Amino acid sequence: MGSLPDQRERTFWTALLRVLSSVKPEAHAAALLEAVRCETVTHILVTHTHRDHSVNTARVKAATGATVYAEGPHRASRPRFESEKHNPESGADRDFRPDVRVKNGEVIEGAGWKLEAVATPGHTANHLAFAWPERKISFVGDHVMGWSTSIVAPPDGSMVDYMASLDRLAARDEDLYFSGHGPEIQDAPRYVRFLIRHRQAREASILHRLAKGDADIPTLVRAIYIGIDPRLTTAAGYSVLAHLEDLVGRGVVATDGDPVIGGTYRMANGE
Repeated sequence: MGSLPDQRERTFWTALLRVLSSVKPEAHAAALLEAVRCETVTHILVTHTHRDHSVNTARVKAATGATVYAEGPHRASRPRFESEKHNPESGADRDFRPDVRVKNGEVIEGAGWKLEAVATPGHTANHLAFAWPERKISFVGDHVMGWSTSIVAPPDGSMVDYMASLDRLAARDEDLYFSGHGPEIQDAPRYVRFLIRHRQAREASILHRLAKGDADIPTLVRAIYIGIDPRLTTAAGYSVLAHLEDLVGRGVVATDGDPVIGGTYRMANGE
């Protein structure tokens, strides 16, 4: 077992996870660069291309000369349907381009550290975690968050991919996660298994409501997310859509036409 990080390291790594993200990106980039003013920055590792994560990449690279590593440019998990409206939950950074494209299992090394890229599509198609097996640590981006469950919003995200990526993480040995949002996550594999059960329960709730009759997504959201903050209903709707896409693909649920946010859904067996 590798040594656990001390409090100084934890604080530093937590700060680094905010390297590329901020509501006020210019001010955040300046604060970050001040924090590493006496350090040599050689690598910038980007977990995924949402604008709250990758938008500061160019600023940090210009100031440090560091090499940018990521899976690749932003892309959707599937082609957009002709009948599909723009997804306001995407927040895609379509200008991002890494210097080095990284695949699952590849290792990135620096002075005193060695990180393994772990493909974790689902939240986005190009999402990566970066594991440090020697220290039993993983930097998991937005795939596993310390303060909430991750949004999976088609076509940007895919519930099929998201669940498979959770299974991949649960099978690994890293037990301390630093995520893109929220506090560090200890006993991480156990928490990942909780997230798997949570998503399975959400699916069961959708099927329970559809067993009572056809429903559109706003109806499903009202039935499943009791007391939800109205500001979160759009995001909840896209998470429900992600489950419905999976269920339609498995032949459990049916809809007329493509599974889209404005569709009406029913049990495929007519029950």
